[in-house]
Amino acid sequence: MQRRGMETVTAAVTHDPPPTASGRPGKPLIVTEDAELLDDLLRLCAAAGATPEVHPGVPAPRGSWEAAPLVLVGDDAARRVRGAGRRRGVVLVGRDQDDSGVWRRAVEIGADHVLMLPDGEQWLVDRIADVAEGVGRPALTVGVIGGRGGAGASTLACALAVTAAREGLRTLLVDADPLGGGLDVLLGGEATEGLRWPAFAGSRGRLGSGALEESLPKLHSLRVLSWDRGDCLVVPPQAMRAVLAAARRRGGAVVVDLPRRIDDGVAEALAQLDVGILVVPAELRAVAAARQVASAVRMVLRDLRVAVRGPYAPGLDDREVARLLDLPLVGEVPIESGLLRPHESKAPPGAVGRGPLARFCQEVWERALLEARAA
Repeated sequence: MQRRGMETVTAAVTHDPPPTASGRPGKPLIVTEDAELLDDLLRLCAAAGATPEVHPGVPAPRGSWEAAPLVLVGDDAARRVRGAGRRRGVVLVGRDQDDSGVWRRAVEIGADHVLMLPDGEQWLVDRIADVAEGVGRPALTVGVIGGRGGAGASTLACALAVTAAREGLRTLLVDADPLGGGLDVLLGGEATEGLRWPAFAGSRGRLGSGALEESLPKLHSLRVLSWDRGDCLVVPPQAMRAVLAAARRRGGAVVVDLPRRIDDGVAEALAQLDVGILVVPAELRAVAAARQVASAVRMVLRDLRVAVRGPYAPGLDDREVARLLDLPLVGEVPIESGLLRPHESKAPPGAVGRGPLARFCQEVWERALLEARAA
């Protein structure tokens, strides 16, 4: 097996943890006889919510060496594990910042990372927490933003989330627009129990992804993070970063409904997206307004595309709108008659699986997932 290049302590573990026989996340493995180092590693595991397995050398039998999602090898134990089978997810942990020989020992044991304490503690806590939560492929994260007011961005965001959940993806819908009236209302769940944005506005650092998911209202087989009816109208960038990072670690799909006003919190949300969709009515004034929105969004988000909503003004079609905005075209957002009369139906956008909006959203997800797998 060809060994992957070693990375610094600021790099991320980019592979999925090895599966256990039960399909559940396994325990991290610590290999060391250094009592002081072991105390530090146990402390960091406790901070990450993980209970490790500890051995002075390669475990016999070697099952835990091969199956552990993360192996932390103390520098004192490098010689003892030299003959073990090569595998991913091995971190060589030391203390001597001036010891150049640590890199040679890391090569000898096939380590992916070299980490020095105490400088690398936060990085290591995050990696241990990842394996404790069973982190694999991050969620495909899509943001939706209106080219002008009333463009239908919230409707499309809800429809994308409802469609993803119906297709069996673990789905989280994030309402990042404090002035939008609340996506829980649009989904008919304003009275559903669960936490809203004010509970997370003071978040810093790392949030547990499982705890986040379980704390939110569950509507139409998806989780929703929306607003309450209080006065909290701003999400600090640190809180937005913590929430979306936790949401992405759970895998599946994350849909973010974005406001047209780009503040620091919204800029942080844009930085977490895989793709953005700008919803633009096919009117000249809407296109002019959308150009300003697109200009601001593209300062942060590289992959921005346009979805066009009719009816069309004379001389415009979806391709012409995309050309005027110089953006890739997602397609034409279909109109569902039931959504034009919301008082007559309690179904959320995209709930009718054979309806035109649901079919449009399904095609969006199919293309996005194919692109993500090919990347």
